[in-house]
Amino acid sequence: MSSPPWAGASSDDLYFVLITGANSGVGVGIGQRIIDEFLDSRPLSSHLILIPTTRSKTKSRDTVLALRSYILEAAHTLKQLRARSGANYNPSTTIARVHILSVQVDLCDLRSIRAAADQLVNGKVTDPTGVIDAVRIPRIDAALFNAGLGGWEGLDWLEFARQFFTHGLIQSTTFPSFKRALPTAVVLDSQKLLGGETSNSGSPPELAEVFCANVFGHYILAHELLPVLSRANVSEAPGRVVWTSSIDAGHDHLDFDDFQASRYMAPYESSKRISDLICLTSDLPSVQEVSASYFASPTAADKPVKPRFYVSHPGIVCTPMFPLNWFLYFWYWVTMHLSRLCGSPWHTVDAYRGACATSWLGLADQSRLDAIDAHHIKWGSSVTRIGRSAPKKTEVEGWAWEGRIEDSKALERDSVEGVLHKTKGRKWDATTLTKGQKAQFEMDGRRCWMELERLRIAWEASLGWE
Repeated sequence: MSSPPWAGASSDDLYFVLITGANSGVGVGIGQRIIDEFLDSRPLSSHLILIPTTRSKTKSRDTVLALRSYILEAAHTLKQLRARSGANYNPSTTIARVHILSVQVDLCDLRSIRAAADQLVNGKVTDPTGVIDAVRIPRIDAALFNAGLGGWEGLDWLEFARQFFTHGLIQSTTFPSFKRALPTAVVLDSQKLLGGETSNSGSPPELAEVFCANVFGHYILAHELLPVLSRANVSEAPGRVVWTSSIDAGHDHLDFDDFQASRYMAPYESSKRISDLICLTSDLPSVQEVSASYFASPTAADKPVKPRFYVSHPGIVCTPMFPLNWFLYFWYWVTMHLSRLCGSPWHTVDAYRGACATSWLGLADQSRLDAIDAHHIKWGSSVTRIGRSAPKKTEVEGWAWEGRIEDSKALERDSVEGVLHKTKGRKWDATTLTKGQKAQFEMDGRRCWMELERLRIAWEASLGWE
């Protein structure tokens, strides 16, 4: 085996990024934006090792080829990069700084998740195109959890009309109440997940498909990746896990009596509310009692600096995730652009702009993130009317913007102007955070961690994992 193409570079000049669901939708935009922003912001000696995951080798190959084609274009068009490089700029040198590998994983198959994690932790990662030899990955600097399912069947047109005439275009297209979830949730076949073998610990809990794809699969993946996400010394920047949520994930979207949204709750919105809760509360004293077991994996016992959870959302992006025919999709796209022109800060519309918040969290300097307590904020991709994007603090029901109680006057005095002002793009029924609501949010976060840990431990026992 030959040395990897980044051999000879110092460890500080290497940056390893994992992206789930990178072959379509916002995942494509994340891959492209990570490449652009890495090349624009990092030293000219640095190397990016990008590891997109897909569910098949064919998709991995197509994704790698598409990203390499994008690198070729970026190397010739990034103005800031050319300015930093000087008159002797050589695009070939830039192209040689970005390396694409891939791993296959099905987030609705726990054995597939463990196999992918084992490949990343103990094995070698491959290039499905054969350009780069299989190589060991020493660490993951940022795991960007983007993959997911929607679980919708269409629109409730009467509800759309009611919401539109009651709350207007921007509110209706930002916080829609007219998306219809599938009437029956898909529950995964437990015996298939077990590999057809009988569990010695009894039947494991059922897993709903959207819940597993959006939350539990990623939850297991991050746990299995603790050896490469954790660090041995406090002087090292902690690994980052950036969860993709949704702007529309409120208190009413989660019912603990239907935690996986397999009976009557809308599964997509429910799963995103769980993501908000576990990310924003993971290190709170009231929650650490139950989250500690998750981060205390024996496989990373020699690495006391555990990864940090962050949460982002892409704003409102037109993707094929929502089931619309070509005619409705066209008008959907037109309406989203109209909402942006009317002043909405959240209608990013395309995947590249929608990737803004996630890519920023994946690449921003750690000292900057620590200074603004970024892991206690939900970051959304926002845009101006002309489409200029930037990460924006997003209000979360029960947590507000930063877990701080602020009165209406303080909110109006927010020093940030334009689309990044806190109150710009607020939901019509948003209220000032109270102590009681914040306490409930922390309690809900604790309950989410307890249930996810219960499910993890039960399934690991059923699968015979140590």
